Amino acid sequence: MNDTAKALLEGGPQDLPERIVALPAPGEDVKIELRGGYEHFRPTSRHEDTPEGRLPVYEWWERTEMPG
Repeated sequence: MNDTAKALLEGGPQDLPERIVALPAPGEDVKIELRGGYEHFRPTSRHEDTPEGRLPVYEWWERTEMPG
């Protein structure tokens, strides 16, 4: 595993391209662009073992649409 902080995404759309993503900054929400909007994930207190090591779990909490 490299030095980039990563998180495991839980919930949200089934067609997310990735479930393990780089974090913008530890503890901050993760925002994923998908189908003309953004899927938002918040940090939890949980961690899970993954093929890339033990990662913090972020859970889906809302979708917002892109303007326009």
